[in-house]
Amino acid sequence: NTRTPRKILRYLAVIAASLPLAAQDTVDGMTIHSIDRPPELSDFAGMRPSAEIAAKMSLAANFIQRVPDNGSPASQRTEVYLAYDDTNLYAVFLAFDEQPELVRANLSPRENVENDDTVSILIDTFNDQRTGYSFRANALGIQWDGRWSEAGRSLGFDSSYQAVWYTDGQLTDSGFMLKMTIPIKTLRFPEAGEQLWRIMFERDIPRLSEQAHWPAYSNSIAGRLNQAAPLTGIRDVQPGRNIQVIPFAFVRDFDVLDRTAPGGPALMSDTEDEFGVDAKFVFNESLVLDATYNPDFSQVESNEPQVTVNQRFEVRFDELRPFFLENADFFQTETPLVFTRRIIDPKAGLRLTGKQGDWGIGTLFIDDEAPGKARPDDDPLAGESADVSVFRLFREISDQSRVGFLYTNREFGSSFNEVASLDGHIVLTDNWSTDLQYIDTSTQRLSGERLTGTQKNIRIDRRGRDWTAHIHAIDTSEGFRTDLGFLSRNYRPDTDGIHANAGYTFWPETSSLISWTPRLAVIHLDDQDGLRIFTQTQPRITWAWEGDTEFRVSYTEERERLRPQDFPGLMGNRDYNTDYWGIEFESQAFTTVGFSIEFEAGTSVNLVPEFGAEPEIADSRGAELELLWRPIDRLRIDTSYLYTELTDRGGAGQIFTNEIIRTRWNYQFTKELSLRFIAQQDDTDAGENTRLVDDKNLNYDLLVRYVLNPWSALYVGYNSNSSNFQLLDAEDGTELIRTDGLQQDGEQYFIKFSYLLQP
Repeated sequence: NTRTPRKILRYLAVIAASLPLAAQDTVDGMTIHSIDRPPELSDFAGMRPSAEIAAKMSLAANFIQRVPDNGSPASQRTEVYLAYDDTNLYAVFLAFDEQPELVRANLSPRENVENDDTVSILIDTFNDQRTGYSFRANALGIQWDGRWSEAGRSLGFDSSYQAVWYTDGQLTDSGFMLKMTIPIKTLRFPEAGEQLWRIMFERDIPRLSEQAHWPAYSNSIAGRLNQAAPLTGIRDVQPGRNIQVIPFAFVRDFDVLDRTAPGGPALMSDTEDEFGVDAKFVFNESLVLDATYNPDFSQVESNEPQVTVNQRFEVRFDELRPFFLENADFFQTETPLVFTRRIIDPKAGLRLTGKQGDWGIGTLFIDDEAPGKARPDDDPLAGESADVSVFRLFREISDQSRVGFLYTNREFGSSFNEVASLDGHIVLTDNWSTDLQYIDTSTQRLSGERLTGTQKNIRIDRRGRDWTAHIHAIDTSEGFRTDLGFLSRNYRPDTDGIHANAGYTFWPETSSLISWTPRLAVIHLDDQDGLRIFTQTQPRITWAWEGDTEFRVSYTEERERLRPQDFPGLMGNRDYNTDYWGIEFESQAFTTVGFSIEFEAGTSVNLVPEFGAEPEIADSRGAELELLWRPIDRLRIDTSYLYTELTDRGGAGQIFTNEIIRTRWNYQFTKELSLRFIAQQDDTDAGENTRLVDDKNLNYDLLVRYVLNPWSALYVGYNSNSSNFQLLDAEDGTELIRTDGLQQDGEQYFIKFSYLLQP
């Protein structure tokens, strides 16, 4: 494309050539051997391997704590036995416990293992110390999997990765045993006669707040995979050139309130059926081609509740749709330029991701029918789709460093938005790293308006056991636009600023207190003319005890300047000084109950005044409660409560209150079959001095699930939604008015079926 800045590609080559190559860290390794039959838990009766199986499997033991006592031996003994054959990698964990009755093990849906005792494997199959596959399970074999990444914004686990693998767990009078069977074709790795991987084992004991690893994984050193052990001995295996085809069918019968119906809002009924297919092809070591037609974007999980009232900036909801999930970290950069929830209603798409040697590539081509569907029938663009294309290229440089290029383009009619980005993640020392990014954008709107913009950002991070620090400078021009990205306050156009935080953790040796951490965070933002628009100062202190128990106190002081372009109706710039206190307490110390409580009180800016009025400072209070209760090991109840209140400081009374309560009940009959019920109520009670109106919403969601693996599943569900409205006959049709009572405005019954075909 002639609009793509070619000089960015030249810069990429120059940076890649100029960076020094660092030596690989040396960690004592592990050699495993081929086994002639799959191991079984019966081979480990009494938490002891039989002589036959012990001779065939390699042993990892002597786990070392990372927290709470970095470098100390684990408080509970763990042994891991490892072997492989032509098709599978096998790991058997023997997790001993001096108090086996306190081991937390619950039968729950896949990936819901938080607050349980778990064991896991992390495997870096390319030995590049950048990304790895993680397989985790509790004592009953409930699975969690993800991809670990060491770079920049994507640092951490991405649980959107899902694989087909197998577990078998058993509680014993000495702890628990767990067997993992990981198909070789599930993994991506180089073609070689003998593999050189990296591996790390982990055991989590939440009641003790203990994480122990083999080999030792110190929190005094930044990075995880650079501390993993080299794994040798795997010979004559082939990376998965597998093909996966996942057809799906979705049928629903629904009633819904159509607010845009001719003649005014009306309740309508319809039946809808959708059929489509997702396909995955793996070739050349690790390249994955995903293709989809009429993709399966029907969601059976609802978004977690978030407060959206009186929010100046957009609230982010995570991506839940399967097609976008695998290798999503390939497209992540310091500024989030690919936020796939911007693609609302696609018909077909292709995506290629993977690595070849030190190079990684990602491409995405997809349409979006939503813009054309939203336009009137007489509009020339009615029924047209937006075309979306994304290209990502990066190269690994030395230990855990990377430079990359990202290009995105969205076209609809005569409009387009192009984004070209050069980024780098550079590891400086064992504790220090930096991320750099330069972005160039070019935009044309349907009106013909042209905009160009740039963004430059640089961040420096220190990670360690005691001292952590982060400093990040971002300079964004006024014409900067990214239609596919997600920009929080610090990344928005016409800002030039810096945000930073630093904390120091103390680890008392003779106290029930595990640690305490004072931390200071600051933000300062100007516009491109040097006018201050926002500052924030926040000191806080956190205390931590066993059982993942933390207590936190914070104080936040903010100065915000609103300009006429920030809020319609302002005649000039206005300053607002606000402050508030915050208290948080959370704990997973109890076997069947976990909770977190947060409370804030102070002042904030009222962004929803009466029409024609300017924002004013108001008294504010907010609270948030999260409660997890497992009355029996098959039943999990998650309840959340969010409360926000704004009150006029001049004595005019309440501006609004917003309450959201959500409860989610899940009963697990077997590892595959479950029944889930969700009820959520969202009420906004508006006062007299606000543009808001009373808004009440009540939703019920019932779902039966039978899940064989992440892609083979049957869902049968019912959903009902009610809100405070009434339809009245008027001269020109019907009119919707707000009422105190609730009336059903949506109801649906649905069946969804998908099945993994894997030749």
